[in-house]
Amino acid sequence: MDNRNRNTAIMLIVVGVFFFLGKLIGFLTVSALILIWLGIYKVKTDGDSKGYVAVAIGAVLLLGNHLTIVIALVLISLGFFFIQSKKVHRDGSYVQNQTFIESIKWDREPWVLKSMSRWSIIGEVRMDLSLALQDETESIVMLQGIIGDIDIIVPEDYGISLEANVLVGRIGIGEEKDSGLLNKRLWRSANYETSEHKLKLIVAYAVADIEVKTH
Repeated sequence: MDNRNRNTAIMLIVVGVFFFLGKLIGFLTVSALILIWLGIYKVKTDGDSKGYVAVAIGAVLLLGNHLTIVIALVLISLGFFFIQSKKVHRDGSYVQNQTFIESIKWDREPWVLKSMSRWSIIGEVRMDLSLALQDETESIVMLQGIIGDIDIIVPEDYGISLEANVLVGRIGIGEEKDSGLLNKRLWRSANYETSEHKLKLIVAYAVADIEVKTH
């Protein structure tokens, strides 16, 4: 199949999916989710401030069209966060935080890695584990919320176990990247059991761009 026919086929599929989802949940809702995802992707790849505008417009459309549903989604997400937080941290102490908007940039200078659970409506997280000072053999980090832009850098000597769930968005691990709806990834590095430093990472968002880079 040449490029023209392939592009035509892809376009037909995309349009068909758009109309199908539009019939199920409404065209305005689908458009809002697409705007949010494209905005996150634009910020992630180009650092373009227009991406934030797209996210804001999508969020306003979604909020204005489905205020009750959005509030319900926030409450359900927060409820699951409290339940899962106690479940995954049952054997040790941890830091728990809930906020509307969160921006974590632990990729510029040394920082202390502790087991934690963090929830936000809109969250931006940058973690470079090569700069982390770990005060326990295995740390458990849980990141959850509604909209997220997550970027984790993992050095080769770190053992990492990842569980990622995204309703709409992209999950990237190294060179492998998956985009779409109801996206879920379970991944564990080959050296997890033998590594001196271990991280169990649990990530769940409604709309998100999640990327784990290994080096």
